[in-house]
Amino acid sequence: MIETSAHLIDHVRPPVPTRQGVLSFPWPLRFLYASRPAVLTRTLGVIARAIETDLIHRAGLTRKCGARSGIITLVQRFGSALNLNVHLYMIALDGVYTFDDDSSRFNPLKAPTSADLQSLLDRIIHRTISQLERDGVLIQDTEQPYFDFTEADVQDTFNAASVR
Repeated sequence: MIETSAHLIDHVRPPVPTRQGVLSFPWPLRFLYASRPAVLTRTLGVIARAIETDLIHRAGLTRKCGARSGIITLVQRFGSALNLNVHLYMIALDGVYTFDDDSSRFNPLKAPTSADLQSLLDRIIHRTISQLERDGVLIQDTEQPYFDFTEADVQDTFNAASVR
C-alpha cells in the first residue's frame, strides 16, 4: 500500500488540490459487484463521469470547451472485519483543467456545499440505477425492485454470507 501511495503521489497525481471520498454501497450491491466485476467496472465509469461533469459544471465550463478533471479510484473489497464489503476510495482533483494550444491551466474550485454533495450523490444513485437496469441486472417491479441473478457456485454462497 505504501508503494502504491508513493507511486500515485510521485508519478500520477498532479501537484494541485485534491479531495478524497469514500463511496459505499448497499449490501446487495456489494455482493453483486463482488461476483460480477464487469458490472462494477461499468458502475465506476458512471460514477467517474458524474463526478467529473459536476466539477466541470461547478467551474462554469462544459465538456465541449475541453475542460477535464481527474479521478484516482482504488476498489476495496473487504471491511475491517475482513468481511466482503466492496467500496471505493476516490481522490478527485479539486478543480478542472482547460487547454489552450499547447498549454494547460488548472482552475481550482471552492469546496462543495452540502447541497452540492447531496445533488451529486442523487445523480450518482439515479445514473447507477439506470446503468444496472440497462445491464439487465436490476429489475424494477411495482412492489419491490430486485436483482436478476442467482448464486452460481460455492464461492457466491460464501460471498453472500460474508456480506451479511
